[in-house]
Amino acid sequence: MRGAGSGWTWAAIAVAVAVVGTVVIVVANLWASVGETQISAAGWLAMALGVLATLGLGIGLMALVFISSRRGYDEIDRKDC
Repeated sequence: MRGAGSGWTWAAIAVAVAVVGTVVIVVANLWASVGETQISAAGWLAMALGVLATLGLGIGLMALVFISSRRGYDEIDRKDC
């Protein structure tokens, strides 16, 4: 049985896939237009540290969201209403 919003869900997925595909194509063309470039060891280290910091921050924040949700911190205190 199909839900009432399933058509919109598929449309949203199709739009998201199209946007991601367009971004990949644009980035690939821009990358190719840069030509031959060299990244030093310090550049690779900076990139690796940036990726690790970004992943750590994202994972940490998502963990806090899940912990907060599971412990009920996100619930509205109904007796104050």
